[in-house]
Amino acid sequence: MTRDALSGTIIAGYTLHDRVGEGGTATVYRAQHPVHGTVAFKVLREKLRADKTAVARFIREAGYGARVVHANVIRTIQTGEENGLPFLVLEWAVGELLEGYAKRHAPFPPDEVATVIRQIAGAVGAVHAAGIVHRDLKPDNLIYDPQTRTVKLLDFGIATATDTPQAERLTRAGFFVGTLMYVAPEALSGEIVSPAADQYSLATMAYLFLTGVLPYQAKNPREMFTLLISQPPKPLNKAKPDLVYADAVEAVVMQGLAKAPGDRYPDVKAFAFALSAALESPFPAAAAGGLFSKMKGLFGR
Repeated sequence: MTRDALSGTIIAGYTLHDRVGEGGTATVYRAQHPVHGTVAFKVLREKLRADKTAVARFIREAGYGARVVHANVIRTIQTGEENGLPFLVLEWAVGELLEGYAKRHAPFPPDEVATVIRQIAGAVGAVHAAGIVHRDLKPDNLIYDPQTRTVKLLDFGIATATDTPQAERLTRAGFFVGTLMYVAPEALSGEIVSPAADQYSLATMAYLFLTGVLPYQAKNPREMFTLLISQPPKPLNKAKPDLVYADAVEAVVMQGLAKAPGDRYPDVKAFAFALSAALESPFPAAAAGGLFSKMKGLFGR
């Protein structure tokens, strides 16, 4: 945690303490309030506070977050502006970013994968029910408490409403919003993304949690872009030579990673349900030397 010029100040009744996070557009502080207790206090970065477009996007993010109420979505407590400083007050969630946890612990046990993916799907399903596509679903936008295995979705910074006029949602081919390693292929060609794009991102995370690696390996962003557009992802059971899953598990993940949105599951909850069912089937996963891999060695594929 870090202290800076805003640390120790009081804004709208919230006492800001340490800076706990900073992105390209906003800074997040741990703050205290006499009624709400400990909260996350998010402010637009100083260099962007005079940028009308940046301010509008920040306000839009706050609005999207307030529209989605779900146990696995970070709760929006308050939005406002004081002395020219737009702010967003969010629930303080226990845990850490899922990105760091996954780097240290993936592959996860199958039951943990199922639990995490079901919760994320529940959160994203609520986002979609509110008429929003998240567009930046990734481990770095999820808080995870491994003690309770509770996941919370955050950051609607580049989300879009499905009822936004088509002309405002189109992007030029070669330009996209999101994170390249998790973005759906259709977003790279300038198409209007649908909730199916979030399912692709969820399937990418499932692949990571099951294997510890991503479905595409590239030396640089240009190569990654080309692979996403032109090549199929590496099959789940070829991700690592010492890790084998039941065919049903591989089939679910690879369908979620289908290039064409229409070839994926009907929605994120259907994907999560299918993956959970596959992981609960006999011999859901085994590392080299495990029972399932030994049986495959004895009887062949």
